[in-house]
Amino acid sequence: MLAGILSNAKKAFGLPVEQKAYPLTSPEVERIFGVGPTIGDIAVTAETAMEVPAVSCAVGIIAEKIGDLPAKLFAHGTKETNRDHPAYKLIHDEANGHTSAAKLRADLTMDALKHDKGGFAHVVRSDFDGRPLELNRLDPGAVQLWHEDDGEPFYIVQDRNKRLRIDYTDMLHIQALGGRSPITRGRNAIALAIAFERHVASLFANGGRPSGILSTEKSLTPEAKERIGSSWFSTHSGKKAGGIAILDEKMAFEQLTMSLTDAQFSENRVEQIREIARVFRVPATMLFELSRGTFANTEEMARQFYTITLKPWLTTWAWAYARVLLTPEERDRFYIEFVTDDLLTTDTAARATAYGQYRSMGVMTGNEVRAGLNLAPHPDGDSLSNPHITTTPAAPETSKEAE
Repeated sequence: MLAGILSNAKKAFGLPVEQKAYPLTSPEVERIFGVGPTIGDIAVTAETAMEVPAVSCAVGIIAEKIGDLPAKLFAHGTKETNRDHPAYKLIHDEANGHTSAAKLRADLTMDALKHDKGGFAHVVRSDFDGRPLELNRLDPGAVQLWHEDDGEPFYIVQDRNKRLRIDYTDMLHIQALGGRSPITRGRNAIALAIAFERHVASLFANGGRPSGILSTEKSLTPEAKERIGSSWFSTHSGKKAGGIAILDEKMAFEQLTMSLTDAQFSENRVEQIREIARVFRVPATMLFELSRGTFANTEEMARQFYTITLKPWLTTWAWAYARVLLTPEERDRFYIEFVTDDLLTTDTAARATAYGQYRSMGVMTGNEVRAGLNLAPHPDGDSLSNPHITTTPAAPETSKEAE
């Protein structure tokens, strides 16, 4: 059956049909239908996973931070920005007339975190000289990635009632490591978090309060037990939980104590937050799991967030930009890089010490330091001389004859 679906899809796109059967347990099935089995038999999709607060927080913090970091076009060997190239505006200012460059990065990164296919944006070029004019996001569900016999990728896009073929040089494509999104790889951990949420919801929705055992000296028929049980839950469950119980017919109520498993339930939920943090390679403190967080290690976690979490994504983005916005000849002269200074900024005292050392070593001018502090340049701030050892020349002495 699945082989027939794939065959019909390829025929519809005008692609060569390869007869191959897939068992229902194959990962290919998961890729097609966007859902995979879990240990707890809970279906985990991109949308259901985003309802888990830890997943939503991890996806949001990665996507938003990648969008926040400015990208610039530099010339090799000079570290000078090239604002005249059409790619500069698309990566630094606006992707198109209604979308900023930052929002496009955030949206495509979120697509890649949620879907195995990744995020896609079509490059609109000038008919006159082929220069890039716009980057327009595409719905991942409307895009299919295919390969030529020599391995060269191309894309088929479903655009209303027609299908378009787009070369890889015209498609900005961002994909997670190995072509599998963190939600897909961590679906068992996410499913367990969903199971915990459902258990808590059912506990508060259906639990009778006060909780315990009702007993009586009389022998009750099954019908009588059912009536007493219905009466009890109608008066002590849901919004009426916690009310006063009135007992008759020599009935007694014995409250049950919390078991060791129940006492560890909260700790197990916290552990699932840590597990989801591992799936997304995000420090747990970034997901507001602060049971082991301190002022010292939180600052270190911020640096790890850049090194372990963001840097691989930024590398992927830099190459994806260069592939579609720069020609091979231009890639020999220019490169795209993200400015991460604000992300790695430490406290004010440490920052001042670092700038002072760079300034005294002649590595930075006064105006470069002022730019790092978001201050306007100074007329005398372009010198690399060390201000700590440079002295102002003494005024010439006036001769006695002149007096």
